[in-house]
Amino acid sequence: MELNIYQVDAFSDKAFGGNPAGVVLDAKYLTEDIMQNIAKEMNLSETAKASQ
Repeated sequence: MELNIYQVDAFSDKAFGGNPAGVVLDAKYLTEDIMQNIAKEMNLSETAKASQ
């Protein structure tokens, strides 16, 4: 399975500013356990999933 996972700088218009957050795209079919593992791997305080 290939996932699109990004780290974004929220609340900032400058690189390395604001609050870092993980974002997983196309996450519609991911289980809660998989999302928890992704969040642990990213090691960020916030990780969000986006799906259509």
